[in-house]
Amino acid sequence: MRLVTSAPYPRPEHRLHVSVDAADPRARGRSRGRQLADGLHGALASYDGLFALAGIRPATVRSDAELALDAVDAFRPALREQIEGIADAARVEPWQIAALNARTEILARSRAVPPGECSTIVRRLPSPGGATTPVGVQTWDWHVELSSSWHTIASAGATYRYAGITEHGILAKIGVNSAGLALHFNILGHRDDRVGGVPVHVLAAAVLEEAGSTEHAREILLHAPLTSSGSFALFDEDSALLLDLSPVGIFEVPEAAPGTHLRTNHFLTAVPAAHEKSSLYQPDSGERYAFLRDRIEQAPVERAEELVERLITGPGEPPLTCVPDMNAPSGHRWASLATVVLDPATRTAQVLDGTPAEHASRPWSTLRA
Repeated sequence: MRLVTSAPYPRPEHRLHVSVDAADPRARGRSRGRQLADGLHGALASYDGLFALAGIRPATVRSDAELALDAVDAFRPALREQIEGIADAARVEPWQIAALNARTEILARSRAVPPGECSTIVRRLPSPGGATTPVGVQTWDWHVELSSSWHTIASAGATYRYAGITEHGILAKIGVNSAGLALHFNILGHRDDRVGGVPVHVLAAAVLEEAGSTEHAREILLHAPLTSSGSFALFDEDSALLLDLSPVGIFEVPEAAPGTHLRTNHFLTAVPAAHEKSSLYQPDSGERYAFLRDRIEQAPVERAEELVERLITGPGEPPLTCVPDMNAPSGHRWASLATVVLDPATRTAQVLDGTPAEHASRPWSTLRA
């Protein structure tokens, strides 16, 4: 197997870390906006480019973003205040930051710019006390044009602190909170996906700020107006819960193997799968899922590092490790921009600025919620 020793595209020498701590949500947003100001305009420009490649007119982007912002306001006014605070400090319009947070829903309009791919494992591993506890690992695979537009985050001031990664201007993505609730996030595609509900990235922020357990997280999601699709792998020290989120409902996914949940980018329950946008991800997602399941079943996994190693792939294998073809046109170059390990027992997120194949050659950042 040929392993990836370096990315075929430039990466920042030092990845930005954003730390915010304010009880007032607007102040929390302003703190983010000030720290992101230098890079946020680049992220906006990159998404403007992706929206244009997708054939989505600027006026449509703005109206979609404003609709999403109204949905956020009706669901959690404090999250709208955070978005407006980011915009205020960065000196851009609130709808522009709302467009970043609703980028999944806005891009669902188009087939011209397919979404990226991510692979996730949540597995019970031995803990020091002799019991087992869930630990998760995932690749965050996205357009290489956004390789400089994400950061690590430590946020405090809401009900719970949380730490993890997200994109510039987007409230949350992958992380763990101070209650020991962890969240991995994959994108799915349903034919009814649209703007109008709470964006899935904003739902991630609500869960990380508020949920004290997997069941609490489920309750938050069940009460959210949802018009788009995604997968939340939710786990705490005691339990793990994998959900298909879709415009037709939220459905719990059974374990792929005892003590193990796996996720790529297709629905794993029957109701949303019946109207899946299968052309976006298949056969790739199914091949990655089957390959990963076989790997997990073939050899025992005892440590988080071994979970990371299960995501390393090379030529001729399904791309759990995603390396971009820099000769492909813009909008079709996907990369494993980050590899993230979440441990709810220690309230830590370990972040690698790179692919799983680089896990031993590049430094990891350890964040504590």
